[in-house]
Amino acid sequence: MATKFSLKTTFEAEKEIQPVFTGGSVGIDSSSRILATTLGEDAVLTDLTTGSRLAFVEGDGEIISSLTLTPSASHLIVCSRSLSMRIYSLKVAEDYESVDATLTRTVKPHGTPVVALAVDKTSTLVATGAADGAIKVWDIQGGYVTHTFRGASGLVSSLRFFEVPASEDSLVRRKSKKGKKNESTEEDDHPAGVNFRLASGSQDGKVRVWDLKKRAVVANLESHVSDVRGIDYAAKYHSLVTASRDKTIIWWNTRTWEARKVTPCFELVEAVGFIGNGEITYSAGSNGTIRLWETETGREVTKEQGARAEGEGIVSALYVAESNLLVAVQVDHTLALYRLSLPEEPIAATRLAPLQPFRRISGTHDEIVDLAFVLPDQSLLALATNSEDVRLVSVGDSGAGDDHRYFGQDIALLKGHEEIVLTIDVDWSGHWVATGSKDNTARLWRIDGAQDTYSCYAVFTGHAESLGAVALPKIVPQEGSEAYKDPLNHPPKYLITGSQDQTIKKWEIPRQAQKGGKGSRAIYTRKAHDKDINALDINSAGQLFASASQDKTIKIWDVEAGEVQGILKGHRRGVWSVQFAPPTTPVIQGEQGTVSGKGVVLTGSVDKTIKLWSLADYTCIRTFEGHSNSVLKVVWLNMAGDEESASKRRVQFASAGGDGLVKVWDANLGETECTLDNHEDRVWALAVHPKTNALVSGSGDSTVTFWKDTTEETQAASAEAATKLIEQEQQLENYIHAGSYRDAIVLALQLNHPGRLLNLFRNVVTTENPEKGSLTGIKAVDHVLANLSDDQIFMLLLRLRDWNTNARTAPISQRILSALVRSYPANKFSNLSVKGARGQKSLQEVLNALKVYTERHYKRLEELVDESYLVEYTLREMDSLAPPTVGSADQLMIDV
Repeated sequence: MATKFSLKTTFEAEKEIQPVFTGGSVGIDSSSRILATTLGEDAVLTDLTTGSRLAFVEGDGEIISSLTLTPSASHLIVCSRSLSMRIYSLKVAEDYESVDATLTRTVKPHGTPVVALAVDKTSTLVATGAADGAIKVWDIQGGYVTHTFRGASGLVSSLRFFEVPASEDSLVRRKSKKGKKNESTEEDDHPAGVNFRLASGSQDGKVRVWDLKKRAVVANLESHVSDVRGIDYAAKYHSLVTASRDKTIIWWNTRTWEARKVTPCFELVEAVGFIGNGEITYSAGSNGTIRLWETETGREVTKEQGARAEGEGIVSALYVAESNLLVAVQVDHTLALYRLSLPEEPIAATRLAPLQPFRRISGTHDEIVDLAFVLPDQSLLALATNSEDVRLVSVGDSGAGDDHRYFGQDIALLKGHEEIVLTIDVDWSGHWVATGSKDNTARLWRIDGAQDTYSCYAVFTGHAESLGAVALPKIVPQEGSEAYKDPLNHPPKYLITGSQDQTIKKWEIPRQAQKGGKGSRAIYTRKAHDKDINALDINSAGQLFASASQDKTIKIWDVEAGEVQGILKGHRRGVWSVQFAPPTTPVIQGEQGTVSGKGVVLTGSVDKTIKLWSLADYTCIRTFEGHSNSVLKVVWLNMAGDEESASKRRVQFASAGGDGLVKVWDANLGETECTLDNHEDRVWALAVHPKTNALVSGSGDSTVTFWKDTTEETQAASAEAATKLIEQEQQLENYIHAGSYRDAIVLALQLNHPGRLLNLFRNVVTTENPEKGSLTGIKAVDHVLANLSDDQIFMLLLRLRDWNTNARTAPISQRILSALVRSYPANKFSNLSVKGARGQKSLQEVLNALKVYTERHYKRLEELVDESYLVEYTLREMDSLAPPTVGSADQLMIDV
């Protein structure tokens, strides 16, 4: 009879949505493909095309103060508050699947932190500006200083390399030397070529232009009165533009170094630069908008734009001229990507429409409070991220018809709430999303993926405090009905909300969107609990709903009448989650007997337990213990297919806790199937993919983890491994029976069979006909010992150590150890590549144990030799004292 393997469910972390930016500097190469960002004390390289992480550069333990990427993506320069500057050489794979970052140089550039960096267009020089006003220029490849400039009295706030035509520079000098005919220079006679310059802006509002060849300042520009945040140069217009937090932009004539135009912006300007050859100037600042200006006149060519929300204010920006890409860094750590290109036609008096980003990249999702799959194909994920906006990110497989969306790409923001969104729920179709917020309102959103429209359909106002729970009915309309065919135009019939004001409300959802999203009314309001309401759920039939509260109870309600049908009491602390069982749930074995799977409800509590309740008599049928902190979310996993009999179906659910763990449970056995660990903070959100049974968990560490159900693969791999083990066991027996010691020893080492390995070596060492010149007795075995891998040598040393502790097996151990030592140089054993957490420490312990017992055996042998001398001496003396032996009988006869 075949053995049936009883294996538990297994999940593996398949994908992650991780933070890429937590504030600070960003860098981008000239191809606009590789984005470098700061992640606390570490740096991350990301592919802007696919969103995949190319490299993770570990920091030195201190927060990064400044970072930049060379235009050619050849080097990454990172400066931190430890006062160090680390230069990494980057090697980009041909398919852009990864980047190999190698640390080539670590230097201490300044006595204070580096706050500004700039790289020239050839990727050979980098300029560092420190908090003490000092500026240095470094050779990136060599790691040495080429220039040192001093002049700023405060922090260096911006740096910019640029090139000035030598002809323009010569003209400036001729004008300054008018009347001095005898003071011409070699450069005056040879105006061809360029002169390299470095412009610096400081906190005191001054701009200085440095000549790298003369190593001196060529211009001091003093018109700003606050931090200079942006500098750029346009050769065609002989113009230098500067922008400051004094809310002005100034265009300078680089021939005379006089201010050509001063334009007030009425916002703190954080970035400025030229587009194309310099015809248009862009600016970005605290209002969160990109503004365009005519370089010649200083006139704004974009229409008037109002200030955006505080979190959308721009703190810095990078412009890549080769691809017309502008990366704007917002206060909320969002990276907004714009396309800046020159208008095809002359700008009319009506001016240009405000620029909108074509993509947003959330640097960090902050604390993820709740999440849910959206759209019928579950290709989007709605995230409540400790923010007033709900983020929609792509989680489907990208393809040609998917507008080249990549996994984790930000698709849209659901804007409307004025405070943090606490809860999300989705209807059966995935087109309608309900949200509850701290602004005391709930909203219903209409999600149209085909048209890329995400609008607020209705607003529900009436609660006195924050909404901690919302629930939409999951009843699937009759197949063939209009509601089934066109769910976008058939919203759910009602919405249930629960609040900190301890009440629940049932709302009628209008059939048509109201102007401004308002006009909905509550069908009924009930005083439900004595404390905050944390969770709501509606059963699959739409007849009952459950409310879970901080008052330790769960109440079952009639949806139509709003009357309590039963109260579930048993938790010792507040209840955070409640879920009705799916309609396909088979019979569940409880502690008091069997119960219908359709008539149970699952709850998770702060008391670290999960309880399964019967709706027949409102009693607890099983309690699950395993979390070491609050259980914050419980969800049912998909049941087995219809082709399986009900008795064979596995009833499972998953839970997420404040201990940062996700656990999968067997509802019948009451045991944990597996524990999933990939988060560093409490896991607030948990969802199940309805088709693949994959789990998605969201945590306070800003990470979303996608767990793939690998149960079938694990079972297949285990069965294959068991079959292979049986075959190898039989093969080993065959080798032993045939006397093939070479193959048998190799296989015994591979299978880690100490007993069989000892018997094999005993047969080799004690062979009756040892081969001449063999260390062990058989040359084939000598050859095996001389050609072992590091792992095999370490495994054999472990076995020899164990055998060496026993006097009966020590001779075999010593013989094999002697052969092993003679087969390799001495440094081989000290430099073994040992895997595992303990590494070389384990190797040292094994070698020490071999040494100690070997010395003990040699000491015992020496003592035995000494004792043998005493025995020999005693026997000799006894021979001299002994009487004549019987062998002298002939002599006695002669005497007679």
